[in-house]
Amino acid sequence: MLIWAAALPAADFLIPNVPPLPLTAARMALAGLALLPFWWLMEGGGALRRAAWLRGIVIGAMIATGAFCLVVGQALTDAVTVAIVAASMPVIGIALEVAFDGRKLHFGLVLGMMLSLLGGTLALMGKGLGVQIGLGAALSFASVFMFTLGSRFSVTALPHLTPLGRTTITLCGAGIASGLLALIAAALGAEAPNWAVLGWKDFGALLIFSVAGLGISQVLWIMSIGSLGIGLAALHINATPFYVMLILFALGGAWDWYQAIGAAVVGLGVLIAQGILRLPAARV
Repeated sequence: MLIWAAALPAADFLIPNVPPLPLTAARMALAGLALLPFWWLMEGGGALRRAAWLRGIVIGAMIATGAFCLVVGQALTDAVTVAIVAASMPVIGIALEVAFDGRKLHFGLVLGMMLSLLGGTLALMGKGLGVQIGLGAALSFASVFMFTLGSRFSVTALPHLTPLGRTTITLCGAGIASGLLALIAAALGAEAPNWAVLGWKDFGALLIFSVAGLGISQVLWIMSIGSLGIGLAALHINATPFYVMLILFALGGAWDWYQAIGAAVVGLGVLIAQGILRLPAARV
């Protein structure tokens, strides 16, 4: 989440001049292509040949759809609305585990989830809580659902691959799916990037946004899902506003106590949900 948060300011350089579909396609393709040689070097060409590429493309299409809906949803609303909707990821993740994996709810898990949601909300209070309900919010929720589902399938539907393999094959699949859609849209006359104003700074921002903020962070994310499950791993997303604030503070921005307190509440929720901080037993 920290690496993912570090890439978010880079998106500010790109969104005004690159439409959502080409930006999604470029981000997915660069992330997948950057990981592909590392996968080959670490595990050999046999691992690539034996991988279920068709399945990876289908899962990647889910992740790409989620990324596209997120960009469009933010364009129709604002970053605060998107961030608040994203706080629902732990609820979606745990609901999927209850529905498909037979996870049993217990008090510590529910309390940790509630604290995570509360902390995510507190982290955004300094920005105002003007949630814009409508198509943009619905697309943002669809984005969170598709990304959570795609991340879960990356682990459960590709059990014989390593986290690096799972991430690479799904991001390459996402790049293929979104790239084809971008080409079709361009052929039909869709809006193109503003090439005249794009330069090396924008290309550098794209590398940070894709290779670091998606490629590297996604490998760690898939590893965490394999260890913790999608529900517990997703609790950590609500600390992202605090990480962004820390990065901006290091670059000369202002300190936000709402985000600092919110991150502490999220951290408390994570510790309780994971059983690291045990609640005192009730006495009868």
